Amino acid sequence: MKLEIELVPDGCWYSNLRSALPPKLWDVIRKDAYARAGGKCTVCGKRGRLEAHERWSYDEEKHLQKLETVVALCHDCHSVVHIGRTQLTGDGDKAMEHFMKVNGCTQIEFHKALREANLVHQRRNKIDDWVTDISYIRKFQEKVRE
Repeated sequence: MKLEIELVPDGCWYSNLRSALPPKLWDVIRKDAYARAGGKCTVCGKRGRLEAHERWSYDEEKHLQKLETVVALCHDCHSVVHIGRTQLTGDGDKAMEHFMKVNGCTQIEFHKALREANLVHQRRNKIDDWVTDISYIRKFQEKVRE
């Protein structure tokens, strides 16, 4: 699927780079993502206001949550990626429609993808002691110092 649902472990909710990093550093990181995307959503190609999204990998054996990159997404794609939060705000149906449009799939396929994401989420929630690796930001720290 071109657009995927990314459910982070519950213990990682409400924490993100934007709130954890100095504003100047976050600005450099997000603007780099926007520049790499050429001013359009990296998933659906929509132009306009973009949002920076952190892409994480999870090594369940090592209990390691690693920041892989930051990408530019439109609001609609970002709402799908964070479908759990989106459903809490009452926009779940809109996100489902966008998922189906971008992926060219049916509602049944959406629910299958959501079910699979929830299974991964449940498995990862059994791990209490995630170690976070944000070494990705090192290259940006150098730019802020310059």
